[in-house]
Amino acid sequence: MRGIEQLAPLLNDPNLSAAHRHIAQKIADNQRIDFDEGVFLFEHGALPYVGTLANFIREKKNGDNTFFNRNFHIEPTNLCVYDCKFCSYSRLIKQRNDPSAWTFSMDEMFDIVRKYDGQPVTEVHIVGGVLPQYDLPFYLEFFQKIKNHRPELHVKALTPVEYHYIFKKAKVSYEEGMKLIKDAGVDSMPGGGAEIFHPEIREQIAADKCDADQWLRIHEIWHELGMRSNATMLYGHIEQWHHRIDHLERLRQLQDKTGGFQTFIPLKFRNQDNQMSHIAESTTVEDLRNYAISRIYLDNFDHIKTYWPMIGRTTAQLALAFGVDDLDGTIDDTTKIYSMAGSEEQHPALTTQQLVDMIRRVGRRPIERDTLYNVLQDFTDVEFEEDKAYRGYIELPVIGGN
Repeated sequence: MRGIEQLAPLLNDPNLSAAHRHIAQKIADNQRIDFDEGVFLFEHGALPYVGTLANFIREKKNGDNTFFNRNFHIEPTNLCVYDCKFCSYSRLIKQRNDPSAWTFSMDEMFDIVRKYDGQPVTEVHIVGGVLPQYDLPFYLEFFQKIKNHRPELHVKALTPVEYHYIFKKAKVSYEEGMKLIKDAGVDSMPGGGAEIFHPEIREQIAADKCDADQWLRIHEIWHELGMRSNATMLYGHIEQWHHRIDHLERLRQLQDKTGGFQTFIPLKFRNQDNQMSHIAESTTVEDLRNYAISRIYLDNFDHIKTYWPMIGRTTAQLALAFGVDDLDGTIDDTTKIYSMAGSEEQHPALTTQQLVDMIRRVGRRPIERDTLYNVLQDFTDVEFEEDKAYRGYIELPVIGGN
């Protein structure tokens, strides 16, 4: 079923509660659900129910289009001045001699950029730990160096966590700092560092870095400069349902004000080698419910993304039926943030063909995009050379007939 017909079973099901049918009717009528209804969905929304609503919204906004891009990451360091309890990736400064710690010089980072010369990548994603030597002058010089070398490469760089630190160290305001960042060549901002906004939770898991208001303000300033950014939420640890909806509500309010967010990416808490390893991870059903309810609640976000290196390829494919319309990118084994936390994807890299196949196999339309969601190529009917390659014939037995 397509369109409003998808919702008919929910609208007419006598076994559903009046509250369930009321929410379904609001979605059918393109009305916004409120905070309490968002909490209700987490408390009482079964996976088929929220999945149907989310898929209706997904197809209304984007049809079968499922987006991806060709990108690579640069992670300057995993040493960090902050001590986030959920983080498996970072090492404290006193652990600088740990074999798993690294710091890249500017030249080493630039060598990563040059490695992709002549390759059809469209985006470099830059994010990592926070250290004093990676300060505002360092990053301004590095961003300018990338743009001078490859002007068309989209630079998506740093989160409010890094910006808050480097602007404070440089003694510049958020407004002054973000203008300098834009002028140096940064094209958009990733959504990391959001974690959970509610102070009850944030103060337990990430007390020493920028707070929710600071995170949101830096994005707001970036949007006011005419620029775009993404948003995330770290879920599945010590938060309660209302903490998740509080997080989504704050994002929805800022999006109403600026319209500058492009996509929302739920990030699953992984429990390997961190200070919260005693907490069990969320189930796949809960992951899919979270995607779906996020799609339903964030009615003013055009896109919901699943980050396949974090969630795994199979769940990423399943998520495309639960509100998700973006799989992120090729990555090329250039990120360690989730592999170090125990993700199924220990060496995350997919070819364009592999991403396209993942999307096709669940009946969706693979669309290569740039970072700003301009369509670069529709891969629906593209035939790859490997598809046409001769692999030999299979000799079948001859079965005689009477």
